[in-house]
Amino acid sequence: MGFRSRFAALVDVPLMRRVAWHVNRIRGGLDRRFFISLTVGLFVVVGVAALAITLVEKPWTLESFGDSFYWGLTTIFGQGNSSFVTSPAGWAISWLLILFGVAILGTITGALVAAVIDFLLKEGQGMGAAGYRGHIVVCGWNSTARDIIAELKGDEYRTKVVLIHSADRNPAGDGVYYVKGDPSEPNDLHRAGIADAAAAIVFPTDDTNDADMRNILVVMAIETIAPEVRTVVEINNARHAVHFRRAHADEILVTSVLASHLLARSALYPGLTELVTDIVSGGKGSELYRVELPAEFLGMSVNDVSTRLRLEHRATLLSIGRGEEMYTNPPADFRVEASDHALVVAESLGTLAPLKMAPTALAAEIPTASPTVSAAGSAPPAAPNSPAVAPAGTAPLEPAAVSATNGTVGTNHAKVNGKKAGTKKVKRAARA
Repeated sequence: MGFRSRFAALVDVPLMRRVAWHVNRIRGGLDRRFFISLTVGLFVVVGVAALAITLVEKPWTLESFGDSFYWGLTTIFGQGNSSFVTSPAGWAISWLLILFGVAILGTITGALVAAVIDFLLKEGQGMGAAGYRGHIVVCGWNSTARDIIAELKGDEYRTKVVLIHSADRNPAGDGVYYVKGDPSEPNDLHRAGIADAAAAIVFPTDDTNDADMRNILVVMAIETIAPEVRTVVEINNARHAVHFRRAHADEILVTSVLASHLLARSALYPGLTELVTDIVSGGKGSELYRVELPAEFLGMSVNDVSTRLRLEHRATLLSIGRGEEMYTNPPADFRVEASDHALVVAESLGTLAPLKMAPTALAAEIPTASPTVSAAGSAPPAAPNSPAVAPAGTAPLEPAAVSATNGTVGTNHAKVNGKKAGTKKVKRAARA
């Protein structure tokens, strides 16, 4: 690795990017003439003092003037040689130099200290910039956001999280970078590093329809700035799902939909709620992961893949993913193809590689019909032989855990040349 590469790696860290952002911010409102005047004044004072000392005590040569100038600079910085001047006139010049020079230098130093204090205050107040890459941006705050951030903090695959909210203090606590602002404002999204994020999760700040309307603006702002970033949205009213789809949200989650379905199934099959909660919350030896299948699995049947995963990785196969579709309980003659991935339940990732959700390259946008959401706030059952409505959305580079109280009535979208093409609804387990 060359010097240039090492230097680039050194400066390409979150702290350095934050400092660079604050420097640009301060530089925009800086009175450059003030600092230029102070700097010029400092050198003028030192030059006049050096010339006076040379005329009074030293030979009239350029070398003597250089020695006097160097003595003047070191005197201002507190390292001057007091024996350099020996006459009363030289002492007087030295005292005046210290008086004026230190005053000017103190002004410059005070401005630099004020810039550092401003940096620390802005960071503490949520007025800074995150500087992360490959992170998750959380827009808005509610109880679901609190639970999801707690889940992300406890996950073995640590992902940086940035929260955008309008509160005076960071409600997420330590370990989450806080950006105070409006997630529908481009400037605040840029401070959260939305262009470099892996995913954005949007939450309603209250349970009103107005919160959904505001979040439509948030999704539109995200899609305008960073269309390749995956967006997952929690909404209050299922009837608003169509508007979020038009805004190109990747996953749309309705708390009441999944909760009602889960409660209904639990009434028919006791213990189901506890089981699902245990799986999606990383309970007793179980966690959902979307993983890349090893190359040697290519061409195997689903039964062979399931056996190998269980024997070699202590992982239970739930579904095979191919492109944007997930095949749950596929037939026995189903064969693994290149780029297929899997949804598994396991104690940990182990030697398995988490799935990297790269944008899908398609030749053209092929919109498909969206599921109709009933006025009662629940999605109708899927037609036979059609993909089911997904219970949650997938977060890049993360185990696919979802909240047991979140439901989705949305669709997945493939990113195409900065846009997203609508795809069929798929059954997908993921983190909300």
